[in-house]
Amino acid sequence: VCVCCMQGMVPYLPELIPHLIQCLCDKKALVRSIACWTLSRYAHWVVSQPPDAHLKPLMTELLKRILDGNKRVQEAACSAFATLEEEACTELVPYLSFILDTLVFAFGKYQHKNLLILYDAIGTLADSVGHHLNQPEYIQKLMPPLIQKWNELKDEDKDLFPLLECLSSVATALQSGFLPYCEPVYQRCVTLVQKTLAQAMMYSQQPDQYEAPDKDFMIVALDLLSGLAEGLGGHVDQLVARSNIMTLLFQCMQDTMPEVRQSSFALLGDLTKACFPHVKPCIAEFMPILGTNLNPEFISVCNNATWAIGEICMQMGVEMQPYVALVLTNLVEIINRPNTPKTLLENTAITIGRLGYVCPQEVAPMLQQFIRPWCTSLRNIRDNEEKDSAFRGICVMIGVNPGGVVQDFIFFCDAVASWVNPKDDLRDMFYKILHGFKEQVGEENWQQFSEQFPPILKERLAACYGV
Repeated sequence: VCVCCMQGMVPYLPELIPHLIQCLCDKKALVRSIACWTLSRYAHWVVSQPPDAHLKPLMTELLKRILDGNKRVQEAACSAFATLEEEACTELVPYLSFILDTLVFAFGKYQHKNLLILYDAIGTLADSVGHHLNQPEYIQKLMPPLIQKWNELKDEDKDLFPLLECLSSVATALQSGFLPYCEPVYQRCVTLVQKTLAQAMMYSQQPDQYEAPDKDFMIVALDLLSGLAEGLGGHVDQLVARSNIMTLLFQCMQDTMPEVRQSSFALLGDLTKACFPHVKPCIAEFMPILGTNLNPEFISVCNNATWAIGEICMQMGVEMQPYVALVLTNLVEIINRPNTPKTLLENTAITIGRLGYVCPQEVAPMLQQFIRPWCTSLRNIRDNEEKDSAFRGICVMIGVNPGGVVQDFIFFCDAVASWVNPKDDLRDMFYKILHGFKEQVGEENWQQFSEQFPPILKERLAACYGV
């Protein structure tokens, strides 16, 4: 429902929604299925009301329709429920047991086409409730039917795609709860990547003899491996140690297909966070590849390569020095490009900050070339670990090259004021830089300078940093 139409509908919804929920029980299948679809368009409004008012009755009736005798109604109900999950998120936690009973029962009932929609509903549920799913009772309900399907499907079966995507969300949500299932899932993903690469190799050598591989198998397998690394954290170490995943990753990162490279760099970033000792021996080979993929023509590839470089910085520390030249110029170019998408700008700024944090002497000389877009892209993101490390980097670089920030100091002030609650030692870094600048220019110049500040910025800096 478009925003303007939605506003006009709001006064009628308290009566309309209960009526539509009743239509879910209509004796005509077509009415039941269209009622599912219509209600999904108003999921956002339903979730904004007290849960007992509409969410609970809607969810109860939709779950019944998921088990409807009619396939079209099953399909509509499952899709509508996935939309509701996205809107409701953790509001669903109190009803998880009830939801899982229904979804698991549907496994035994659904035919091929609707099974694929069911996988999507389960994956969306995992994304929406996250770690709340990690309860023994829920795991015992959910995992056996998923693993049964996993075992039934052959490596060549395209039905593996939606199941792999679903398991990726489930593994990320369950975290350590996925441990009992991780080994066979991990091994199979590695096998799928290996098989696809081997087929691609044979096809490139003898295209008349062999079929071109379907690289989607490799892409979804890499994504599930990312889900495992993110969900299991350090527990993935043993699995990586016993496999040739780093060798395979080296090949995937150089694939001609952008989507393969995109998933490879995401996995590299996740493995860097989860088990860096296995990644470290490959850094000299990997960094030049990451550098050449800092190409905004392929936004998602560039985004994931940028993020992976930032994660590698945090693990490598000062040993990152030999690789700064491979990536810095491209990163500075990206942050200064007009019309760069917001996510790529933010990731680039974070990675430049992290690079400057571990190698300030190498990065600080270029400070003036990126400080303004750096500040404007990070002022809008909420406080988190990535923002923290990036701002530490900027502070260290200002210490090395204070002249690099002088012309754009107002932007730095604004970026500092965007912090709601910086850690104490980071707050001290901000304090020293602000007061240092004020002392450097003198009281009178500072007064003139701070006159340009919007009132809210002036108040915040006075309250938090006494300038």
